[in-house]
Amino acid sequence: MNRTFATAGRVLQQLRHDPRSIALMLVAPSLLVGLFAWLFADKDGVFDQFGGAILALFPFIVMFLITSITTLRERRSGTLERLMTTPLGKGDFILGYALAFGLMAVLQAIITVAFAVYVCGLTVDGPLWQLGAVAVVDAVLGTALGLLASAFAQTEFQAVQFMPILVFPQIILGGLFMPRDQMPDVLYAISDWLPLSHAIDAIQAVAKGETGWDVGAPLLIVAAFAIGCLVLAPLTLRRRTP
Repeated sequence: MNRTFATAGRVLQQLRHDPRSIALMLVAPSLLVGLFAWLFADKDGVFDQFGGAILALFPFIVMFLITSITTLRERRSGTLERLMTTPLGKGDFILGYALAFGLMAVLQAIITVAFAVYVCGLTVDGPLWQLGAVAVVDAVLGTALGLLASAFAQTEFQAVQFMPILVFPQIILGGLFMPRDQMPDVLYAISDWLPLSHAIDAIQAVAKGETGWDVGAPLLIVAAFAIGCLVLAPLTLRRRTP
């Protein structure tokens, strides 16, 4: 556990000296939410209808990109190989990264939700803490999926190329463009196996003021996907990139 915390501390120390990554994680989602709200400022009710889903979308994408590229950079630079000569294990490495970026996800969720509600005027019937909780779990999912995807990429460009495979289908089938229950049966069945679909379901349930299992069930599914990615990531992580 000490090695995990040491890894997390090292990652946070590196991020402190990388203001562009910090801005991308903490500021970019709010700017994108603000742009979306501005785009539909003259259309009553549009932002309230889609704003919740957007809160699930942008943090997920940003954390996926940052995590996958940063982890891949560690492997390409030889840092991971040097760390593997110490008592640090792959599990410690992955959990340390997950802990560090999970902390950034919490900060990101607080900033993005506060900006969407208090600046952009997003109206939700449920409590704000639930909205923040869903945003945090969703961002952690992006982190976990990014850690898993980084093991299969050899360059930063390849890491970005995973987006059409792992991210875009989830956006299309997540219920943002069409309610999932109105999709063809096959696409609806596929969407049930995509974690972003359940993140959008959870955040929309909060926005509608639903409680109990309506919020908890999809949130647990998203958390289970995130944990599954974190379990698989150490098994697929290579010490270096050829």
